[in-house]
Amino acid sequence: MPDHLWRPSKRQLEDAFGKSVPDIIAPNLKVLFCGINPGLYSAAVRHHFARPGNRFWPTLHAAGFTPRILSPFEEDELIPLGYGITNIVQRATASANELTAQELIAAGEALGRKVRRYRPKFLAILGLGAYRAAFSSKSATVGPQDHTIGQTRIWVLPNPSGLNAHYQLKGLSRVFSLLRRAS
Repeated sequence: MPDHLWRPSKRQLEDAFGKSVPDIIAPNLKVLFCGINPGLYSAAVRHHFARPGNRFWPTLHAAGFTPRILSPFEEDELIPLGYGITNIVQRATASANELTAQELIAAGEALGRKVRRYRPKFLAILGLGAYRAAFSSKSATVGPQDHTIGQTRIWVLPNPSGLNAHYQLKGLSRVFSLLRRAS
């Protein structure tokens, strides 16, 4: 069965708890997109934003980052376009609510080291609450931040999960396109 048609079983989802998804990363990217942490579905299939219904891939296309809607199984096609993907916390959970404040802060420090090593132009954190927790920035809002990591500018974007009812695809693509134009 082709990878893009594979669906994990209930057992495979359970076994994915605590696992990670490999970064899609290279030096000097235009934008390094950063999720909160992998969900069980993404960890089971080992691809970012893989759960059906996640709006990351359609949003990237609608905002002009990609020439077509990529599947999570085509995530390596982002690198030649100048984009990559990582997570604040590497371990998979059923919900980001399972992460502790201390874990997010420690993971934010590790993310800072990764960003200094790879030097993307922008780090796009996908989740306002996660950014606020990981970087102790209680007053942050969606959009560009004053805080930088080395020369890397930080831009906070809404989480594209289908659970984020505050933003529909049109609104997501609008705020994502602001970053695309800046990058």
